Amino acid sequence: MNDLSIAGQFADLATFQGAIDRVMAMRVIAKQFGHELYCHKNIARAQVTQNLSMPQAIQAFERNKQQAIMQWLTRHGPFWEESRLHSPDDYLECNGEIVTETAVGEAAFCSHHGVQRHLISMTPSSWEFSPITVDWVSDGKIRSFAVVNYWEEEELKSSLRAASAPISSWKQLEEVARKRFTDLTFSIDSFELLYGHPFVPSASRQILTLLETLNRFKCCFDGNGVRTEEGDQIYQNHFTGNEAWFTDSSSSEKNEFNAELTFKHPELDGKFLFCSWHGKVNTPKIRIHFSWPVRSDESLYVVYVGPKITKR
Repeated sequence: MNDLSIAGQFADLATFQGAIDRVMAMRVIAKQFGHELYCHKNIARAQVTQNLSMPQAIQAFERNKQQAIMQWLTRHGPFWEESRLHSPDDYLECNGEIVTETAVGEAAFCSHHGVQRHLISMTPSSWEFSPITVDWVSDGKIRSFAVVNYWEEEELKSSLRAASAPISSWKQLEEVARKRFTDLTFSIDSFELLYGHPFVPSASRQILTLLETLNRFKCCFDGNGVRTEEGDQIYQNHFTGNEAWFTDSSSSEKNEFNAELTFKHPELDGKFLFCSWHGKVNTPKIRIHFSWPVRSDESLYVVYVGPKITKR
């Protein structure tokens, strides 16, 4: 959901109600095709008319509509900032406006890194055009990316009909991952323990995001084997801090689950790898265990994608 398309521009409550109704209808269409409409939690506090904020405007709606909108914006999401790829330090610009930390910037950054993202914008707004071109300024270079944008229901429906089907099983997820992330080396049975659990579309998307980040991280070395600036940024954003996507197991977990965290080497018979480093999906609790440290001259092995191992 393009948060920049909600900027207090609606002339009156009725105009805003028509706009939010279209967005909710497009959210339903996306779900019908197996997709989610991600939003940012800040949208719940956006200014929609000159005098009304989002909560104030929604109070005028009938009760069921109030609940549906506010549950999406404040409780259910999903919220793109919880699994974002770009950081506050990435300089992203669109039509002379900085779009870092917006859905426009995130969609462009994701698309550039192999995670396809499109936008839905409100109408009327100044965002009724497609594609939206975003410039990423990094290391003195400007890279431009085009993001598909929708603001009408029929255009979205037609596009989703024509698009390839979304992932609908753990087996399909495994096939996509092995084909897409060629800089990772998967064990033959990496995904095996997922198969006995119900498929969760949102979890499958998070797994792909984590694997995409690992795949990028593996490529971030210069000719001398030194990690590049992009690699340092990925490490800082996703391997450190309280909100890190990737962490090492605790000392107590390593001791208690030593056997469970030891995996057959994917390429060397009779050899084993101790893989305590892991990527995290929280709903449901799924972990991606991989070899560490990541070096330019060594394979990055993904040995396990499945339910959390270190459960007490």
